[in-house]
Parts: sequence; structure tokens; C-alpha cells
Amino acid sequence: MRAVVYKGPFEVAVEKVEDPRIQHPNDVIVRVTSTAICGSDLHMYEGRTAAEPGIVFGHENLGVIEETGEGVTSLSRGDRVVMPFNVACGFCRNCSAGFTGFCLTVNPGFAGGAYGYVAMGPYTGGQAEYVRVPYADFNCLKLPEGTEKETDFVLLADIFPTGYHGNELADVRPGESVAVYGGGPVGLMAAYSAMLRGASKVFVVDRVAERLQKAREIGAVPIDFTQGDPARQIKDQTAGQGTDKGVDAVGYQAQAQGEDREEPAVVLNSLVETVRPTGALGVPGLYVPRDPGGPDEQAKQGMLMVAIGRLFEKGLRMGTGQCNVKRYNRHLRDMIIEDRAKPSFVVSHELPLDQAPSAYDKFDKRVEGYTKVVLHPHA
Repeated sequence: MRAVVYKGPFEVAVEKVEDPRIQHPNDVIVRVTSTAICGSDLHMYEGRTAAEPGIVFGHENLGVIEETGEGVTSLSRGDRVVMPFNVACGFCRNCSAGFTGFCLTVNPGFAGGAYGYVAMGPYTGGQAEYVRVPYADFNCLKLPEGTEKETDFVLLADIFPTGYHGNELADVRPGESVAVYGGGPVGLMAAYSAMLRGASKVFVVDRVAERLQKAREIGAVPIDFTQGDPARQIKDQTAGQGTDKGVDAVGYQAQAQGEDREEPAVVLNSLVETVRPTGALGVPGLYVPRDPGGPDEQAKQGMLMVAIGRLFEKGLRMGTGQCNVKRYNRHLRDMIIEDRAKPSFVVSHELPLDQAPSAYDKFDKRVEGYTKVVLHPHA
């Protein structure tokens, strides 16, 4: 089959790789009809992880079941399904408690597994014509038959639940104000989710014009951090108080304000200043224990200069960690079905698989309006 293969920093290629096969009675094989490029894929693409050449990318996958293992009981050939980026067993201590992003079974020695991602287990990615889904009864979420709302449903694999998760980590409640740092796909989903949860006012901080415009279009207040300290800009619009809650949808590759360099802790520290005393921060933005491309030795070891004293002084709470997609994907799916949510507004490009190398390059450079790319392997 054809698949998107990592070749080295800033290089992917569409190549022929071995077809997936049933390896366990609980497996299914899915013919991938839509698979999205994630901002997290760019960390590997840029050489900012320990990913080795040869890995097949792709953890945001939707398709139709082609083959089922003999132990699969709730799924059939022809079912249209979307899979959480988390590979999870469904029965370990963490999965049983709802923390499917930290499964203790699927990736021995590490809490959590994922498709096509470095250190997240032996699960081939789905930026390919087919993908194997383990523990399929647990990991597959059924969708309505047909092709309607395809670009909405594929976002259930990761960014829609992850944006929602940022709000859950910050305990966003109706009537509250929220500052979302990062206007990429996850940040826009976090802002959108805050509105779905009844937030009274939502700010989105970024510097990319297309992202700020999309934030404005969904009713958020865009904050361009190149025009001045974003915390000050937000306080000026909240009677000097700051927001009730904040979400970090950027992570460790944050850009220094007014400078063309990285400052890994700048978003965390800005949120500490943005959120009012006794508020809360949700941090779904990715941070890593090691960053080969970090701007200094501390950052390369995952050690950041965070204003912990100020956070303590203000009595702020902080929740972190990758999304437990299954905790949210079923009711977010139902909101899409009932036209209560349409997350596909973030999708800027739908392309055939062969255009993946160009799409990675343009998405990484934030050019030509590239905000979210969905690939169609069988187009």
C-alpha cells in the first residue's frame, strides 16, 4: 500500500510499504478514507523528536472496516469508523478510570500508545491506504453510513476532543472568560469548545493572520501578540482582571514575543499573568522530556523556566496531559450529527495522499492559508 513515510528532518515521501494484517483476534483492518496532518506530526517532521526514518505518520484516521479478527464482536465489515489517536486496551487501571491516553497495556514501559508516533508503540500510522486497529471493539467509534460530514468526523480522532480536553483541564464553566494561546487547529478547537461549554468571552492569541481571522469568524476575540504583551492586551479588555481560565494550545515550540526565536516557557508564563487569581490553566499543548532542537541545554532536557512562584502566589490550578479521546468523542460525534457542532471550519485543504510532501512543507511554513490538512488516500 501507499503511505507517508518519514525520511529525515523536513522530508517525507509517499512510498509503498507492507499492507497491514490481522495480528490478533481483536484487530480490524480499516480502509482509510480520511486522515489528517496534525501539528504534533510537525514535531517529528522537523526532527525535534527521536523519530527514526521509516516511521509511517498519521494518528488522525477515519475509514471503513475491510476485515475483522475472529474475536471482534461489535463491528462488521463495511462499518464506517473513526479511531482516537490513543491506542488503548480498555481494561487496564487507567483505561478503566477513563484515562485512555495513558493506557498501561499497549506500550509496555510507557503510559500511552498512538498510531504513527515516536515512542508511542509499534502502531503504524494511518496516513496510508489501510491501517490496523488493535482492541478494535474498544477503539473504533461507529459513524453514520455514507460520506456526509467526513471532514467533521475525522477531527474526532484528535483535535476536536483535544481542544475540548483543554477546557476540561481548566474546568471551563458557563459564563466564564477564557484565553486560548495558540490559534492553530487545536487552539481553534479549544476556543470553539469553550463556546460550546457556554463561555462568555474567548480570546485567541496568535500572530498568523489566517488563524486570527478564523478566530474572529467563530466569535472569539483575536489577540496578535506581535502588537504587544498579550496578557496586557487581554487585561485591557477585561477591566484589568484577566480571564477566569486559560488554555495552552501551543506547547514547547512557542515563539518569543517580538523575536524570531523560540522561548519554550513563554506561553505558560503568559498564561500565569493572563488568568486572574484562583483561576485555572489547561495545558493540552505538547511538552516533551527531551527536545534535541531546544534553544538551550535546559530546554533540550525538558527543563523550562516557569514562574512557579507567581503561579503559587495567585493560587492558580493547572491540568496537563494528552487527551483521553474516548472520554469525549461519543458525545462530540452526536453533536456533529445533530448539527450542534461543525468543527470542520478549521480544515483549509483536502488533498490526495500523493500531495502529502507538499502539504507538510506548506503546513510547517504556515503559508497559503494552510491551517489544517485532510488527506484522502483513495481519492
